Parts: sequence; C-alpha cells; structure tokens
Amino acid sequence: MKLKRIKTYLLTLTISLIVMNAWAKDVPYTLEDRDRLVRVETKIEQIDKRFEQIERRFERLENVMMWGFVLLFTTMVGMVGFVLWDRRTALAPVARAMKEKEAEIEELKKRERLLEEAVREYAVGDQRLTGILKARGLL
Repeated sequence: MKLKRIKTYLLTLTISLIVMNAWAKDVPYTLEDRDRLVRVETKIEQIDKRFEQIERRFERLENVMMWGFVLLFTTMVGMVGFVLWDRRTALAPVARAMKEKEAEIEELKKRERLLEEAVREYAVGDQRLTGILKARGLL
C-alpha cells in the first residue's frame, strides 16, 4: 500500500512539474523590445508636450476672446451713453427756444385780447364799426 501511495505521489508530482513548466514559459525580452519601448515612451512624451502647447494656446485664445468681448460691451455701453448725452445736449437749445416762443405766443394772445376789448369799446360809439364787427362775427 505504501508503494502505491508513493507511486501516486510521484505521478502527481510529475504531472505538477510538467504543468508548471508549461505555464512558466519565459517571455523573451530583447534589446530591440527595449529600444521600441523607449521610442514609444519618447513619442508619448512628445505628444504630451504638444497637448500642453495646444492647451496653452487655447488659454491664450480664451483670454483674447474674453478681453475682446469686454472691450466690445464697454464700447457699446459707451456708445449708448454718448447717444443719450448727445440727444440731451442737442435737444436742450430747442427746448429753451420752444419755451421762449411759448412765452411770446402768450404775450401776443394777451395783446390780442386787449385789442379786441379796445375795438369793442370803440364800436359802442361808432355804428359803422359795430356793423363790421357783427358781420365778421366778433360781436
């Protein structure tokens, strides 16, 4: 029985060594593989540097665009302010002239009323003037 056990152990050990040997194949890593890996790493570093350059350019472009928009909006606000100021300064003399003309019109209306009253008073004593005023609808 011991012999049978020993044979079983030896058989198991042999099979295990064969299987382990099959799994434990060496992967050949040559100098050419090493050089290829170095070249790939170099290219990856170059690509990383290029991405960093592109990122910096985008940041500069964003800054330029931001300042451009700020300048554009500032200019637009300035133009609106200038237009409002110009309208007010351009209309101020016209408004003053209108007030002066309104005062003159009021003065003329006052004088017209006084003249009408004077003519009506004079028409009381003059029949011919009374007929003319009645014909014109002023009496």
